[in-house]
Amino acid sequence: MIKINVHFYDKKSSMKGACVLVLFSCIMCLSICNTNAELERLQHSPKSGGSLSFLVVGDWGRRGAYNQSQVALQMGRIGAKMDIDFVISTGNNFYNDGLKSVDDPAFEESYSKIYTAKSLQKQWYNVLGNHDYRGDVEAQLNPILRKIDAKWLCKRSFMVNADYFTNPKDHTYDWRGVMPRVKYMANVLKDVESALKYSTARWKIVVGHHTIRTAGGHGDTTELVDLFLPILKANDVDFYINEHDHCLQRISSTER
Repeated sequence: MIKINVHFYDKKSSMKGACVLVLFSCIMCLSICNTNAELERLQHSPKSGGSLSFLVVGDWGRRGAYNQSQVALQMGRIGAKMDIDFVISTGNNFYNDGLKSVDDPAFEESYSKIYTAKSLQKQWYNVLGNHDYRGDVEAQLNPILRKIDAKWLCKRSFMVNADYFTNPKDHTYDWRGVMPRVKYMANVLKDVESALKYSTARWKIVVGHHTIRTAGGHGDTTELVDLFLPILKANDVDFYINEHDHCLQRISSTER
């Protein structure tokens, strides 16, 4: 779990500035990615004092096991203390194989019945992880889930780890809506680059599931390093938040 409080001040002066969040599975601009067109924009205004507070959690869907319930308890306490505006999930929302359908009890057993604190009854912006693609991806994207739990919001974006596409091993992945892969990725990268390029926000934050650089066991994600990192650098993105490695790291570039 990561807690973030953003005060919107111009990085070059004392003037207040705006913030743009780009979520991707890769993208949110307090916008969420729609890969069939330009990035869909969802407005989430900061507090009157000029700040925005949110929690980030990933790799969590365990029906309360593996300390999920304890983390949820602490999230509730911190969320109340920070008066958070929303929660971001970086994917792997339901282990081990995503949701089977919109009626899968795992949705309530791993989500609704776990994150019950009053402070967490805010909008959740969710992206998809590799484990989510092992199940029925369309179930997590289905608006029916919002009728079950109004705080849930999940949009499709894209997966960039080539191993999951070319070498599924013992698992089956649901790639509906993301094929043909090369064309799909090219369109998404183009939309993302455009959204970041033309954004006038002074703070740009990108959220995804997979690592770009990491000291963890999964290693760097080559496609993100080659195709996505240059876009982030060219558009002065301030930081990138991800999961996948099941550990806490803070990695900074020596180039900035």
